[in-house]
Amino acid sequence: MRGGYYLEGIIVKAVGGFYDVRADDNKIYRCKARGRFRKDSSNLFVGDRVRFTPMGDDEGVVEKIMPRKNRLIRPPIVNVDMVIIFFSLKDPILNFSLLDRILVLAESNYLEALICLNKVDLVEDEDIPACRIYRSAGYQVILTSALTGQGVEEVKGSLKDKISVFTGPSGSGKSTFLNRIQTRLKLKVGDISAKTRRGKQTTRQVELLPFDFGGLVADSPGFSQLDLKDIGSDELPFLFPEISRLSAGCKFSGCSHEHEPSCAVKEALNRGEISQSRYKNYLTLLNELREKERSY
Repeated sequence: MRGGYYLEGIIVKAVGGFYDVRADDNKIYRCKARGRFRKDSSNLFVGDRVRFTPMGDDEGVVEKIMPRKNRLIRPPIVNVDMVIIFFSLKDPILNFSLLDRILVLAESNYLEALICLNKVDLVEDEDIPACRIYRSAGYQVILTSALTGQGVEEVKGSLKDKISVFTGPSGSGKSTFLNRIQTRLKLKVGDISAKTRRGKQTTRQVELLPFDFGGLVADSPGFSQLDLKDIGSDELPFLFPEISRLSAGCKFSGCSHEHEPSCAVKEALNRGEISQSRYKNYLTLLNELREKERSY
């Protein structure tokens, strides 16, 4: 122990009961947790801000977890400022249902969301419907290409000095694009399965990686399913920004925007002001949440 004082830092990696903590001076300490964390069933996660006791030059013991502002289940990470939702426009084709599900989770965790539509170099038509749909909903959308470098500088500006997580389906090009942003990350890149046209997952664990220009990023494992178990059906209308904005104009408070008369959301839908695909996915998620509530 150095004179009996603590240091503070952030957990950037967790493997086999050991935690790599990046101290405020950017030095990495390999730490163990005090036994009380195991006894009271507390868990330490990547992204946790912790206080630890240095033991020697590069080891330590975690003594305290600082308050968290949010927690994601998959990927398992806490204290995230921004989620970069990475989908390819082609190979594999954009899955609107999965994208909307991820956006709902981001909204429910009060996370700023940035949508990156990757592999724009594979698309011939410059008029990309997904751009219109999500920009009109209120989201920032950046067209990117890991091959040509399109969108790299714009994304870097959003990442600076934040804790961010890149997420999206395997094969969307997350790791390749991150390597474009900062080559020394040297993340492993996978191929697309010729049979399923889905990506082969290459990222096996969550780790926060530093950017030279400031900030930390988690390259998280790819996935295809997300559970909305902590979200109530009555919350869902507020997790679609364009629906939430219009709901004040509905005749009935608590309108589900499904069958009610004088619904401002359905009126906007009929006028073409709300995306049909977004509304359809909203109804699908609404029914899913109701089914879960009935089974409790």
